[in-house]
Amino acid sequence: MLRVEGLVAGYGEVGVLWDCTLHVERGEIVTLLGANGAGKTTLMRAISRIVDARGGRIFFEDEDITTAPPARVVEAGIAHVPEARRLWPDMTVEDNLLLGAYAKRARPAMRRTLAEVYALFPRVKERRAQIAGTLSGGEQQMVAIGRGLMSLPTLLILDEPSLGLAPIVVAELFETLRNVQARGTTVLLVEQNVASALELATRGYVLETGRIVTGGTREELLASDAVRKAYLGY
Repeated sequence: MLRVEGLVAGYGEVGVLWDCTLHVERGEIVTLLGANGAGKTTLMRAISRIVDARGGRIFFEDEDITTAPPARVVEAGIAHVPEARRLWPDMTVEDNLLLGAYAKRARPAMRRTLAEVYALFPRVKERRAQIAGTLSGGEQQMVAIGRGLMSLPTLLILDEPSLGLAPIVVAELFETLRNVQARGTTVLLVEQNVASALELATRGYVLETGRIVTGGTREELLASDAVRKAYLGY
């Protein structure tokens, strides 16, 4: 579904990613692990075309999207839920969700998709008339994921969805991601809660100082001494 080949990217004169190669197959949950500053967010932004690639190629559903405008990437079926949620804080929850359906592919099914998002997140339905900026962190994250799902993505990219959330909320959120996958949406997940991410994911990659240094199935990564010592503390 997604292939990233030899990706190089950065900001201005500062390089962040070098020769990154990964793939995501349909129906998987793939997690990207790494310390702060490793380049995880930059890699996600490059895939969704918020950051330009300086080298390498990005293919989605066999289409080369390396230089595609971000709107084209959304139309192709990729939704990016950014770190820190990035809601419109002065708008209602429902208006935030509806803005997620601006893509042509999503507009005809907007009301049906909204009902599906509300079924997935009952608490969001309860808060639909509330101003988004007044929600708790966990509720805002639910809205952000719901907004991403409103574009009818086949690939959902999530950047640090558990950041700043209480453990009980994180557990609820990750269970919802299992439901999202079960409904047919592939997930690419950046997450510093490594234990939870590996419990959820089918496969993963480890990014260190802008380079992917290893990858494998959940079981292979959990069996790796380097991964356990660096990210799991044992």
